[in-house]
Amino acid sequence: MPQLSYKQALIAPLRRLVVKVGSAVLSDPNGLRADVIADLARQIDSVMSRGLEVVLVTSGAIAAGRARLGRRTSTIAERQAAAATGQIELMRQWAKAFEAHGRTIAQLLLTHQDLAERKRRLNAVHTIESLFAAGVIPVVNENDTVAVEEIRMGDNDVLSSLVAGMVQAGLLIILSDVPGVLTGDPRTRPDAQLIPLITDPEAGMRGLVAESAGPLGTGGMATKLKAARQAARAGISVIIAPGREPDMLTAALDPAREIGTLILPAQRRLAGRKHWIAFALRPSGAIALDRGAAEALRSKGRSLLASGIREVRGEFASGDCVSLLDSDGVEFGRGLVNYPAADVLKVKGMRSQEIPRVLGYKVADEIVHRDNFVLIEDLA
Repeated sequence: MPQLSYKQALIAPLRRLVVKVGSAVLSDPNGLRADVIADLARQIDSVMSRGLEVVLVTSGAIAAGRARLGRRTSTIAERQAAAATGQIELMRQWAKAFEAHGRTIAQLLLTHQDLAERKRRLNAVHTIESLFAAGVIPVVNENDTVAVEEIRMGDNDVLSSLVAGMVQAGLLIILSDVPGVLTGDPRTRPDAQLIPLITDPEAGMRGLVAESAGPLGTGGMATKLKAARQAARAGISVIIAPGREPDMLTAALDPAREIGTLILPAQRRLAGRKHWIAFALRPSGAIALDRGAAEALRSKGRSLLASGIREVRGEFASGDCVSLLDSDGVEFGRGLVNYPAADVLKVKGMRSQEIPRVLGYKVADEIVHRDNFVLIEDLA
């Protein structure tokens, strides 16, 4: 079996993993499934009894709240109301399920902004490390009650991949209502087949049919593939598997058993800082470059100097993430900028030696240093 030759090398050194559970696994139209939650808690307890540390990323708050409110959630305000109602029930169910095994949980509600700002991200890491030290299970969910579009993660699949990178997990297990990654949408393609192993996440996922979300969740296979790519670029293996399969976690962590789809880490990996720039940040503005400057960044590993800048778009502060546009106006990279937009505008087209005279100060010769730059192909 194609998975098995890889799983032994993956499982043997594993110390820490992230388990993400989708709404379609945890709930039905009548609300949360207490029996499913209890069984997953039993499996996670078994995993932890082997000495592994587990972060649980759980969906289900909106589905639980929707059932309690007895109404649809078509607007942002209605989704937030459902999340506020359902989050209490969701955590109550998880707490009860883990108490049956003598384990304590802690709730962490995050938004995209929490992971984008380095101080808040570090605070989250320190909190999780302290919980591990105390033997407490971190249970993470997106903070839907306050998250508007500009700070939303988009889906807990994406959140789980960022959390996995943040805590340096060796494995991300995404539990869904599908057997794994398929060659097509089974709802429209009866001949769709399971892909048990993807050894190259960049090439192996291209062209796959990604179905839309079901009625109980916000993300379909498209978000799971996106999350898997992000995790793979951080050197993290991913297993996408059916969440209601009996003893699924045991099977996923058994080198002698094959289940779901195993996605191996990418050969071209991004270091922690560049992975954060690529996937946790959103551009606050854009800088358009001339042809020579774009080529220097794209192909020669150079930094961006003021002399190569043609145009400044938007308002951004020093340290913000910006899009870098080539001479055709196409985004080809992103990076952290050393100067605010107003000052970049003043020095654009100038030599680095002129920066102190024009601005009255100089932070660096570079507008964007190559160590803080990521090519757009790394975000795909």
